[in-house]
Amino acid sequence: MEFRGLLQGLVHSYRSKDEPVSYFLQINEEKLQLNEWLGKQITLSFLGEKNCIACGRKTNKTFNSGYCYPCFTSLPENDLCIVKPHECHYDQGTCRDASFGEAYCMIPHYVYLALSSDVKVGLTRKNNQLKRWVDQGAVRAIPIAELPTRRMAGELEVHLSQYLPDKTNWRKMLKGDVNEVDLISMRDEVYEYFPEEFKPFRLREDEWVDITYPLLESLDKITSLSLDKQESVSGRLIGVKAQYLILDTGVFHTRKHAGYQVSFTAS
Repeated sequence: MEFRGLLQGLVHSYRSKDEPVSYFLQINEEKLQLNEWLGKQITLSFLGEKNCIACGRKTNKTFNSGYCYPCFTSLPENDLCIVKPHECHYDQGTCRDASFGEAYCMIPHYVYLALSSDVKVGLTRKNNQLKRWVDQGAVRAIPIAELPTRRMAGELEVHLSQYLPDKTNWRKMLKGDVNEVDLISMRDEVYEYFPEEFKPFRLREDEWVDITYPLLESLDKITSLSLDKQESVSGRLIGVKAQYLILDTGVFHTRKHAGYQVSFTAS
């Protein structure tokens, strides 16, 4: 079985805490079910060409997980405020695309607590939280505030990052090295750090979301595999988590290789 084409990031579907996340490897427009290949030998080979995932032009180097340089410097989804929401400049009239800002930024956002290795604070669009949590490899998460805009959520996140990490330790996450905490108690503690103007936006949900991943076993040592360093990566697929394929030979970050023309085989 072989598939050839443009590699995209992993696509996934969450149903319930009692079922592992369903993962799909997207090549061109085809989505290949990964859960059924657990335990099987897979190989991803680089075919020597990279194309922008937005405009399709051939490029020697990709930026921000799959974009050519012109799209990286012009598209609104690649603006600096996407990774630094508190610097949103929509109100200044300098948004790269006002319609994008209205659809993705000037809408309700959650600030949340997520547990992947340790508890971190983050933000995401309302109704996008499950996708965000799975992409980060969180095993448990809960929204703690709902803000009317991305900028406001970003301002609260930056403030809370004085007290909590806002980054995921990806190596501990992939090992399943989790520091168990009570998210409800942690949330109540974090509420004490809210500036006065953000207190009306606090949420009082009493249930968190648990997330299970398709994993046969864990790795004691995390070795990164890259198509920039070798022509192909192969191994027995023992798990999928966040945006990583976990092989018995190492871990492969799929989204970082978006835009690569590849051959994928499974046996």
